[in-house]
Parts: sequence; structure tokens; C-alpha cells
Amino acid sequence: MQLDFSTNLHYVWALLPEIVLSVWAMMVLLLDVLQKGNRTGPSHPMIPWLTLAGLVLTAGANVWLMQVDAVGTAGVIAVDSFRIFANFIFLLAAALAILISFGYVDRHKINMGEFYVLIAFATVGMMLMAAARELILIFLALELMSVSIYVLVGLNRQDPRSAEASLKYFLLGAFASAFFLYGIALIFGATGTTHLPTIASLLAGGFEASTAMLLSGVALTAVGFAFKVAAVPFHVWTPDAYDGAPTPVTALMATGVKAAAFAAFIRVFPVSLAGVYDQWSVVVWWLAVLTMVGANLIALTQGSVKRMLAYSSIAHAGYLLVALVSANQLGAAAFLFYLLVYTVMTVGAFGVVIANARGPNERVALEDYAGLGWQQPLLAAAFSIFLLSLAGFPLTGGFIGKLYILRAALDAGHAQLAVILVLASLISYFYYLRVVIVMYMRPAPAEDTHSGLHVPVPALVAVAVAAVAVLGLFFYPAYLLGVAEASVASLFAAPEASFGLRP
Repeated sequence: MQLDFSTNLHYVWALLPEIVLSVWAMMVLLLDVLQKGNRTGPSHPMIPWLTLAGLVLTAGANVWLMQVDAVGTAGVIAVDSFRIFANFIFLLAAALAILISFGYVDRHKINMGEFYVLIAFATVGMMLMAAARELILIFLALELMSVSIYVLVGLNRQDPRSAEASLKYFLLGAFASAFFLYGIALIFGATGTTHLPTIASLLAGGFEASTAMLLSGVALTAVGFAFKVAAVPFHVWTPDAYDGAPTPVTALMATGVKAAAFAAFIRVFPVSLAGVYDQWSVVVWWLAVLTMVGANLIALTQGSVKRMLAYSSIAHAGYLLVALVSANQLGAAAFLFYLLVYTVMTVGAFGVVIANARGPNERVALEDYAGLGWQQPLLAAAFSIFLLSLAGFPLTGGFIGKLYILRAALDAGHAQLAVILVLASLISYFYYLRVVIVMYMRPAPAEDTHSGLHVPVPALVAVAVAAVAVLGLFFYPAYLLGVAEASVASLFAAPEASFGLRP
């Protein structure tokens, strides 16, 4: 099927995955309301399973989208393999977050209907961000995703930190959105359009834009993206929001939200603003350095495993920025591959944090993991795999991802950036291995035993699948790297805006 976007029906076909998930989420919400009627009480236990079914249907629509070809660049929706690959990452992050939430939602008395429907709507926003070729649509998708996450962060009414985290995230997020929107206005004032392919063509053709206005717009837009990916120094919301949010939501924020922001980042900067690459690449270079070094140094001081993982998430944003600024084919492919690996290992790590809980007490202090390696060997082994992969240890998918990012940086002539990445990764080894050492080399207190842990089967399945995937992506990375490379190649129709891809 070919789409030229000459009729509105073509947009329906192009947006089929998003439409399927939106309609399904509204049906689940309606079912939850009808099931409760006029009474208050728990939601039907099938709500999470129905939401998972909606994600599976959306994945099917995403597969169907592979046979669709978009003709021309006039539409505001991209139908390309990059979008399809990114959609699978978002759906995977949402599905894993739902699986690890089994048991957690009941323990914390969180309303299932609201919780799972908001995850679905946040995922719709993520997919729209990856699909948009129009700055206004990116902003609308960003707000759909952000508003859903704001509410999800504050849903744990038993913990006052949850409401505090939601308020902080909302206020700072609104501030960043204002920067982003003002940046869009300045780019429109300089180029006369907010359509990304048109902006790319104008800049590639030597369009005489107002340099000061255009660069100011680019800078403000970069601030908005830097906030969403939690790049230093725009990361101040991250530790409190991640620590106070329900842990499954933290996992989704650290993976899906970050991946969506990076997906839009690629469409706006390397693709559409390639004509001013020399200007914005310097800013991204320094953002990458500050993020890698700053986040890893602060993570060393954390006594909470959950906050440590929050700073770890910030550091990984720096690694992804290295791939983005490398501006070559290898860097672009490594970027998507690392996003996939990062999603799996991060959600898996947060799944173990949930499994170590005692009722409503999450038990995230480092000492709470003492003796876990002997009393829960399989759970501790999975956690060790995730932590070592986050550190970039050999025999894990994280090692392959970082290796390809390093190669991309070296091929692009960013040797200094590659050295900084290696040094930052070495710093991270300390706080990741510290958790492993505590699990295996420090006995649990006499009054504290891990033998009574009860982990729901869906959460166990999610952690097990994630652990196997992290190991499998080390031994068999070639296929996914090839798919990622082909997906990124689909972004660039013209050599002038090719992000380093040359015929």
C-alpha cells in the first residue's frame, strides 16, 4: 500500500498503531468504570491483561505498517522503518513495565484502571513523537506523553513522596515545554515553516535564514529535549521523580520516555537541522560530557539503589548523546541498538527492586540487598546481569552497545569523547559492583531474611526474559544491528542530510 496523504483516510492508515492503542485504552477505561458502577473498590484483575492485549494488537498493527510506503515528504506523519523500530521499543518498555507491576499495584492500593490506561496513553504519545515530521505535532505528542506520566508519578497515594515528585516533575516539565514551544516559534520565524522535511530542504539549499533567530530557536528546542532525556544540567527533576514515583512508572520513565525524546531528537536535529550541524553539535558534545561524568560521580554517593539507578539512567543519556553527535552510520545504528538493550536491562533492574519489597515497603537501601545472593540466587543472578550490562561488562548486551558507540565516536574523529566515555564507564563500575558485592559478600541481618519473598509469576517472567535477552544480545547482536542500521538509513532521503550515511 502506498500513501501520498492526499486524503484523510491515508492519515488513518499511517496512524493505525496509535489509533488501535488509543481506542483500546478508552475501551479498557470504560470497562473499568462500568464494572465498578456506583461503588468504590478494586478494579477487575483482568485490566492489566487487557492492557497487555492492547499492546500486542498495537504491535500487530506496527507489523502491518511495514508493508506501507509513504510517497513524498508532504505528510506530517512519517511511515518509515525508523518509526517502526522505535515503536517496538516503546511497546516493549510498556509491556515489561506492566508485567513487573503485578502485585505492586495491589500492595500500594493503586487504582488499576487509571494506572494501566495512563500507561497506554503515555505509549501513544511516545509513538507519535517518533512518527511526527512536524514540530507542532512533536510538541502535542510530548504533552500527551508528559501529562500521562505526571499523573502516573503521583498515583501512589500511600507515599507522600509520590505527590511531591509529581508536582516537581509537572512544574519543571511545564517550564521545559515553554522553552521547547518558544524554540519552535523562533524556528518558524526564521524559516517560515514547522514542517521538518521542508526545514531540511531549505537549509540544505542555502536558504538565507535569520541566523540569530534560527540558532536561538535551535538552542531553546535543545533545552526542551535535554530536559526530557535528563541530560546534565537539566536533570534536577530526575532523582526525586524516579525515587518518588511507583517503581513500574520509574522503569517506564527511564526507558520509554527517554527513548521517545531521543527518537524525536534525531528527527529534529541530525535530520532536519543538518544545515547547522556545526553549531548544535558543539552543544550536544558538551551535554554528553557533563551528563556522563556528572551523573556517574553523583551516583557514587547514593545509598539508595533506586536513586542510584536514577543517576545511572542520566549517565546512559550521555552515552546515547555520544552516538548522536558522532554523525555517522555506525553511530546511528548503535544508537537504536543501545536504546533497545538499555530498555531491557533497565526495566529488568527495576523489576528486581520491586521483587525485593516487603509489602508497601520498597526496601531500596543498599543494606536491604545483603544476603540476597545466597537466599534468592536466581533473582540475585538476574540483578547482577542487569547491573553488569549497565556498566558495559563483557558478555552482556550493554558491552556490545557501548563498543559500537565507541567505534562510532572514533570513526567520527571524536577520540576525546570516546576516552571520556570509557573513563565514565569505569567510574560506574564502582557503584554497580558495590551492589553485587553486598548481595554476595555481606550476610543478611538475623531479623531480615529474603527467603520469604513472593514475586508474582508475570514479574518473574519479565525479569527472566530480560536477563536472557541481555545475554543473548551479546552473542547474537548482528541481526538487530543490521535492522537498526537499515531503520536509521530510512530517515535520510537526501545525501545532504544523511547523518553521516553516504551511498
